[in-house]
Amino acid sequence: MPRYAPEPAPKHGATRRTAVLLVNLGTPEAPTRSALRAYLGQFLWDPRIVEIPRPVWWLILNLFVLNLRPAKSAAKYAKIWLPEGSPLKVHTERQAKLLNGWMGESGNPEVAVAWAMRYGRPAIAGELDRLKEDGVERVLVVPAYPQYAASSSGSVMDDVADWIKRTRNPMEIRFVKHFHDDPGYIASVVATVKEYWATTGRPDKLLMSFHGLPRRSLDLGDPYYCECQKTGRLIAEALGLTTAQYLITFQSRFGKAEWLKPYTQATLEELGHAGTRRVDVICPGFVADCLETLEEIAMDCKDDFLSSGGGEYHYIPAVNERPDWIAALGGLVSRHLSGWALASSHDPDALARAKAHGAPS
Repeated sequence: MPRYAPEPAPKHGATRRTAVLLVNLGTPEAPTRSALRAYLGQFLWDPRIVEIPRPVWWLILNLFVLNLRPAKSAAKYAKIWLPEGSPLKVHTERQAKLLNGWMGESGNPEVAVAWAMRYGRPAIAGELDRLKEDGVERVLVVPAYPQYAASSSGSVMDDVADWIKRTRNPMEIRFVKHFHDDPGYIASVVATVKEYWATTGRPDKLLMSFHGLPRRSLDLGDPYYCECQKTGRLIAEALGLTTAQYLITFQSRFGKAEWLKPYTQATLEELGHAGTRRVDVICPGFVADCLETLEEIAMDCKDDFLSSGGGEYHYIPAVNERPDWIAALGGLVSRHLSGWALASSHDPDALARAKAHGAPS
C-alpha cells in the first residue's frame, strides 16, 4: 500500500479555491561551493536532464562533476548575485506578485498566485502542500519556459506527478505546456527590443540565443528546436528583419556530445572575426534574467566577440517584470483557467476587464 502524506483538516467556506503556480528552473541558496554542490546534485541527477544510465552517471556525477564544477559555478553566480539573492529567484517572485495583482484587477481576486522552483527552494511539492492546506482545490501549473522541452517543462510535470502519487486527495491540476508563439509574449519581447533600439540605434546583427539541448533530443522527438525556430521567426517578422539581419543560436553546451547548432559562442567568434561592427543579443527562451543571460551572454560571450575583433556588443534584457509581459502572462493564465468557476464568470464587469487583458470570450 502506498504511504500518503497526512491530509489537512478541511476548510469550509474557503474563497481562494483556485491557484496559479508559476515554476522556474531553480537556483542555489548562495553563491558558494557548498550551495552549488547541493543544487547541482539535485539538478543533474534528474533523468530528464541527463539521459545516461543511472549507475554510469552516478559515478561520473559524484566522482568528477560535483567535485569540479561547484567552485567554478559559484564564482559565476557571485558575479551576478543581487542583495536580495539570485536574479532568477528575485524576478520569479516579483512576477508572481505582479500576476497576483493583475488577477485581482481583472476581477479574480479569489485566484491565488504562488511560485516555486523545480530545483532548490521553494520546492514544487512544498508549495502544492501549502496551497492544499489553504483550501485550494484547483491549480494551474505554469512552467516559465516559452518553448517546451522534456528537460524543462516535462521535468516540472514529473515533479507534480510525483506529488500526486504521494497525496491521497490531490487537487485538480492543469498545465501550461508552452507559449512559444503566444502573441502577448512575442509582443513583449519585440517591445523590449524596439525600446532598446530607440535609444541606441540598430545593430548589424540581432542574435537570438536559446538554451541548448543535446542534438539527440531533436532526434527523439522533442519539439524544442522547432518551437525556438518559430519564436525567433515571429520576433524577426514583428521587427521587420530580413533573414540576413538575424541569427538563431543555442548556448550553454555541457559535455562532449553534439548539441543543437549553431552554437552561440562559436557564432559570435565568427562574427567578430568577420569584423561585424555591432551585435545585439536577446534570449527569448528566458522570461527572467538569470546566470545564463547575465553571466554567460552579457559577460562571457561579450568577451568572446570583442576578443575576436568585433565592435559593439549589447545584451538586451529579458522581459522580467515589464507590464506588457505581466498582462500577457495574465491573459495566458486566464485562457487556461477557462471553465473553472471564477468570480468573472458571474461578474459581467470583471469579465469585460479580463477580456480586455486577453482572456477568452
